[in-house]
Formats: sequence, structure tokens, C-alpha cells
Amino acid sequence: MWRCFGVLMLFWSSCGLAVCPVWAPAQAEQEIARLSAQIARWDKAYWQQGVSDVDDEIYDQLTARLKQWRHCFGDEPATDALVPAGGSIRHPVSHTGVSKVADKAALRQWMRSHRDLWIQPKVDGVAVTLVYRQGQLVQATSRGDGLKGEDWTANVKRIASVPARVTGPLANSVLQGELFLRRDNHIQHQMGGMNARAKVAGAMMRQDASIGLDHIGIFIWAWPDGPAPMGERLQALTRAGFILSESWTQPIGSVEEAETIRDRWLKSPLPFVTDGIVIRSAQEPAGKRWLPGDGSWVVAWKYAPAARVAEVRAITFAVGRTGRIAVVATLEPVQLDDKRVQRVNLGSVRRWQELDIAPGDQVQISLAGQGIPRVDKVVWRGTNRQKPVPPASRFTPLTCFYASPECHEQFMARLAWLSSSSVLNIEGLGDAGWQVLHQAHHFEHLFSWLALTQEQLQHTPGLSAQRGLRLWHQFNLARRQPLPRWLVALGVPLPRVAMRALGDGHWQQLQSRDTLRWQQVPGIGVEKARRLGEFVHHPTVNALTSWLNEQGVQGF
Repeated sequence: MWRCFGVLMLFWSSCGLAVCPVWAPAQAEQEIARLSAQIARWDKAYWQQGVSDVDDEIYDQLTARLKQWRHCFGDEPATDALVPAGGSIRHPVSHTGVSKVADKAALRQWMRSHRDLWIQPKVDGVAVTLVYRQGQLVQATSRGDGLKGEDWTANVKRIASVPARVTGPLANSVLQGELFLRRDNHIQHQMGGMNARAKVAGAMMRQDASIGLDHIGIFIWAWPDGPAPMGERLQALTRAGFILSESWTQPIGSVEEAETIRDRWLKSPLPFVTDGIVIRSAQEPAGKRWLPGDGSWVVAWKYAPAARVAEVRAITFAVGRTGRIAVVATLEPVQLDDKRVQRVNLGSVRRWQELDIAPGDQVQISLAGQGIPRVDKVVWRGTNRQKPVPPASRFTPLTCFYASPECHEQFMARLAWLSSSSVLNIEGLGDAGWQVLHQAHHFEHLFSWLALTQEQLQHTPGLSAQRGLRLWHQFNLARRQPLPRWLVALGVPLPRVAMRALGDGHWQQLQSRDTLRWQQVPGIGVEKARRLGEFVHHPTVNALTSWLNEQGVQGF
């Protein structure tokens, strides 16, 4: 499908969740004008030169964002500037476009009122009309505005996969389909869209397009006024040389069946890029009744995009357990796969400054390994870019072992770290639980929780007696953890390889090492040896290890 229908459907499916920006009228006018001008430049390059200066997904989402802004501030144009000029060649049968359903429930509702249903992949390319007369391909027209399009006949005739001659019922026919970038074993879930739509559009609109035409295929998805039985249509298309339609069109009887096939096609090798599925009824009206935007007998259920554009609402700073300052972007909520994303860690202050992100910017986010949200890049910067000033870097790996108002963030980060499964493995105790305990018992230092009695824990406000008892057992188990885990809990800057190679069984053995002996441990160089010496002899650390000794913790 051409960009315009994808953009309009994306807007209407998302505008209900979007929140209007809090802008003064002058700023709104400026932001809308800037983004509108940029999209106009992209459109001109795309429609006139066949050149795409932006990824398809980003274009679609930024165009939907512009539509949202215009709706918010009453700046909607009298005519839709996003729809390209129709061209000069009238389609014998109009392109209807495809409405989108948002989810399984919406598809179920649509299917209740339609019969004789078939499923196809939503091939991601550019739409075209093919006209055959007396068996000859006489006209190929771009989709344009659905009523008229550009004359692509010369280039389409050079595409090997488009039959130049047909016989039988197709000898005098009008076909609608998708010109697509041919792929070998394309797995959509892993490889994404690859800007396939723009590449095909570029090849078709360049005068010297013969270079790229051998990589283009054709998928026929509609035969207006063709044979009524879908099976008959598909067999005739196959006999005529349109070999993909029959292979990739299947009858379905339920939403669950559609969902299964949709998921399979998303994760299986295909010969084309796709962005969802299409469900169509074989019971179509006569071609003369087809109108743009009025294809009630066909719907699409698109895949969730691998990356989304989100607006940055705020930039905040958090102090981690080692004293490093992390920058966090608060975003307008967006859905990525099965995750609702509102916050993304941008990393260090330096990386944030390199990315140059301010509140009001539009950023592309995706999911990294293990489903962790990440910012890929800034796709649009606002005009009023006021970035917050990061806090002074006064925290280090040797600060905030003791609780104080100025140390709250690093102190709480240390507590959350030591209870994790790879450290002391205190099950069921995260940030919120530590906040409850600290608020109730006013910890003096990082290990004050070891001194809490069973009675104190069972009478902690915010905790049930049963949970308090479980925590008391967990704390006693932590007390018996081996020395290496306690060293990690304390924050001793030992690399994992060094921790595994370290044979010391008592804290005093670590203190007896000088710089040269530290350097004999795998993974420790001169600088790390210096830092280790500083850490194990630091007065605050020694005070804590003495307290752990008094508590009977092994190795101290």
C-alpha cells in the first residue's frame, strides 16, 4: 500500500492514546510548520525522484504525529497534504485501500459480518494496477490517490515476474497487486522492513530503473470482477504466471486460525517483506462500485512495529550503587511487543550529551536483548530545547554506605543490588520492600537489616506478619552466604574472573595484599590493583566489615 493509507490508519489507531502537547499557540504553529516542511521535502523526494531519505516506519509515525498535532491545535488543512497527487492515468477500477483492525477482538467483530474468508500476507511494497487487453499487458499504473495514478507501463514491462501475455479468463482483465522487493528467506521478526517499500518506489519512478527491476516481484491480491469462487481465481492466476497468489492465500474459519497463521508468517522465511496479514471476503461488489477508502470486504491486521517513535516528556538523573549518574528519559507511553514503555535508561551523562536529547524531542525506541527498551536515535528535535543540568558528580564507589538524606539514591541502589539473585539472593525483596524496611527501621548503614529481630520484621508497617517471617528466614540464609558473595554485596571492585580465581577465605587476607600481589590475580592491572588497595583499607569499609564480624557473617 502507498504511504498515505498506512499513515492515515496509523493515526486513527493511535490518536485515541495520544496526549496533546502543552504548547503555547506560537510554539505549536512553529513546531507544526517545521515538521510539515520536512515531511513535504521527504514526500517530494519520494514521489518525484523515487528517493527515500527516511525509514518507512519513521516516516509513517512522524506523519501520524503531525496529524495529531494539527488535530490538537485546530490546524488541519482543508485538503490532506499527505496524499500524493493522483497522476494522470485513471484506474479502470479504483483502489479501495485497506482498513486496519487494532487487535484480535476487532478482527473477531469484523469477521462476524463477513463470509467466505481468506488470509494473505500483507506484502510491503507499492500498489499497482495491471490492465490486460486481448492477452497483452497494455497499462500499468501506480496507485496514486486510488482514482488516478502515474503511468508505470514501461518499467513494469521490464519486470520478468510480470507476464507480458496472458490467456483464458485473464486475457481481458484488471488486476491489482503489490510490486515488492524479492527476498530469499526473509524472516520479518528478525530482519524488519528493510525500507523495502521505498526501494521499490525508487526503482519504479526512476527513468533508468532497469538496474533494480530484476529484484522486483509481483503479488496479485485483487481481481475485480474475476470469477466468483476464490479457488477459481487463484488457479487462473497461477496458470497465467502469477505464481505467488495461490501459494499465499488460504481459507480461514476463525480468528484463532488467523492469529496462528499471522504469527507463523511473522517468524518464518518468506519471499518478501511483510507488515501484517490481510483478511478478505471472496464476496466482493462489482468493480464499478469500488471507491477509495470503501473496501469493506477486506481488512488488515498489522504487526506491531519493531521500533516506535515516542516523545520525550522529561530527563531525570539517578545515582547508582557505584555512584555513577545514570540519565533516564521519561516518554509518552508506547507499546513495544508485549511491553508498555514509559522510561528508558540513556546511560551515562556523557552518552546523553552525545545523543543530544531534550524534552520535546521525538526518539526511536526498540527492544534490545532480553526485552530491555533502548533509544536508537533522535528522529526529530523540537524547537524549544531546554535540557536539565546534571547533578555534580560527588558520588563514588566509596560513598553512601551509611544512610543520609543526600545519600538516599545511592544507598537504596546498594540495598537493591545486594538482595539480587546473583549477590545475596534475598528472594522477594526489591526496591519497594527496601523502602518499607528503611522507612520503618531507619537503617544506619548498608547491613543494618541483619540486626532486625523476627518480632521487628513481623510488626513492620506495610508488611504482613507472614512476609516478615519469610524475610527473617531470608536474612538468616544471607548471613550464611560464602565470602565471595559478601564481597560483591559490599561492592569490592573485583572482576568476575578475579573473583573466581581468588583463593582468599577471609577479609584479612584481602587486606594483607599489596599492589604487586593484587596484580598477580587474573584480570587485575595496575590501576585496578590501586583501587582495590584503596577500597579494602578504607575506614568506612573496615567499620562495616568489623560489624559483619560481630554479626557472625562468614569470612569477616
